[in-house]
Amino acid sequence: MGALNLNIPSDKQIWAWLDDVPDPEIPVISVVDLGIIRRVAWEGDVLCVDITPTYSGCPAAGAISLDIETALMKKGLGNVKVRSVLSPAWTTDWMSEAGRQNLKAYGIVPPAKGDICAGMISLTGAKLANIECPKCDSPNIERISQFGSTPCKASYRCKSCLEPFDYFKAL
Repeated sequence: MGALNLNIPSDKQIWAWLDDVPDPEIPVISVVDLGIIRRVAWEGDVLCVDITPTYSGCPAAGAISLDIETALMKKGLGNVKVRSVLSPAWTTDWMSEAGRQNLKAYGIVPPAKGDICAGMISLTGAKLANIECPKCDSPNIERISQFGSTPCKASYRCKSCLEPFDYFKAL
């Protein structure tokens, strides 16, 4: 029986390190809270991190992979491989509750959890029910644009406090 290598970090430690990696487009949510980290596993002496982008055309996917690799290498891991896994497709239901709360505190309305209809409504551009202004909690809102500051968000304005805000589209 060989000796254990005590220098290999636990999966729990690796997940904690990944929880410190922010999404480059929305830095108040980590890649873990966003729900895009699918698997962390050692394959021989290579740490493989499987991620599922929020959608296949996500412009930040390359930056996310590089940020993950860089963060883990800074922790002393010399052989890291980040792989994209496209199936099953990412869903906003994979976001953590902490991530949703961070989005709202930042002024971005989080997507409705478990509501397929909300996802279809946001994709088709119909008015969304059950979302409120993240600043004043008013339901009196209007959509300004189906496309916001990033492709995964839509732009809204509150008719009560007149503040603009983003809605993270449900998928």
